[in-house]
Amino acid sequence: MTSSIQASIVADMALAPEGHLKIDWASSHMPVLNRIRAEFERDLPFKGLNVTICLHLEAKTAYLAKVIQAGGANVTITGSNPLSTQDDVCAALVEDGITVFAKYNPGVEEYKSLNLKALEAKPDLIIDDGGDLITFLYGERPDLLSTIRGGAEETTTGIIRLKALQKEGTLKIPMVAVNDAYCKHLFDNRYGTGQSAFDGIIRTTNLIIAGKTVVVVGYGWCGKGIAMRAKGLGANVIVTEVDPIKAVEAHMDGFGVMPMNEAAKHGDFFITVTGNKSVIAGEHYDVMKDGAVIANAGHFDVEANKPDLAARSQSIRTVRKNIEEYKLTDGRRIYLLAEGRLVNLGAADGHPVEIMDMTFALQAVGLRYVSENYEQLEAGVISVPYELDEQVARFKLESLGIHIDTLTEEQKLYLDSWS
Repeated sequence: MTSSIQASIVADMALAPEGHLKIDWASSHMPVLNRIRAEFERDLPFKGLNVTICLHLEAKTAYLAKVIQAGGANVTITGSNPLSTQDDVCAALVEDGITVFAKYNPGVEEYKSLNLKALEAKPDLIIDDGGDLITFLYGERPDLLSTIRGGAEETTTGIIRLKALQKEGTLKIPMVAVNDAYCKHLFDNRYGTGQSAFDGIIRTTNLIIAGKTVVVVGYGWCGKGIAMRAKGLGANVIVTEVDPIKAVEAHMDGFGVMPMNEAAKHGDFFITVTGNKSVIAGEHYDVMKDGAVIANAGHFDVEANKPDLAARSQSIRTVRKNIEEYKLTDGRRIYLLAEGRLVNLGAADGHPVEIMDMTFALQAVGLRYVSENYEQLEAGVISVPYELDEQVARFKLESLGIHIDTLTEEQKLYLDSWS
């Protein structure tokens, strides 16, 4: 513990007691990860290895770090978003012997410095969120790539970055696409994002959703979850899309579908979840209602174009924690939540604990898979083996006391035959 305290950079070690309470609460509601922890303590799959983690640094992530540590790893962790880091959780992790380089809301240069500090641990394995570690590795510390066995990536945005590197032929390590596993995108992206985005919006604004028009920008798995929750809260839902197949799906799910130029005239709340930039931009701000609220549930703060909004404003002020009021030159007000960063983590506590139990279980078993098979794995984006996905689902069902059927030998034989 002493060495981790000396090496770490956190805001205030006196906050550790509150952090421990948060981590204890999360761990008591993560039965799948607890089961995997017991396996790790027995098998020590990461014994003597250095693992660097870059994730939204709150209680659930902290418990994943402790599970990896229980598998024998020397764990170093940093934050993947300036506004999602919780200082009390960071302090608690340091007391638990994990090296931490993270603070809430550091400046741009300090944030970069903290991420680079985490890489100085010379990791054998990495866990990444949004491709931040990969970006710093390739941009600042390419010398470390030769000794990294591989890692796991959490998000759609990160996988997009990894596939871009793979397309260039420059991705030099195997990276498990945790986001693409069924137990991730079907539950985390849909039910997790759906609930946590509104946790952040409602906690921050204290405004009612019922009777309002919510524009969901993007109808991937996260967008589906947000639209479903908005409907459940009594909102009128409009979806904007560029993919015709997803647009048809949104229509058949009962939502209005139209271009953003038209949707911008109707929305009371706008929630972006595309992974792309400037999906809300100048021409959209020009026609929005007075009092429109914009929130982002995608990884980076580029989905709502902030320079375009600022250029149209006569004043910008913080009117409530995590709410910036942009007063336009014609007097209309547009409210941006959490600086356009992830509203579910910047303005709330992220996905529900039980959802992240499955996602972080996939991270843990995926990392073990890479560590044990890296010599046979090709560099590039690789899928989570289906048997690991299925294992996590079975553990989840068992924790809920739910039992399902299994195929008989006759049924297996029938499905494997062609006649």
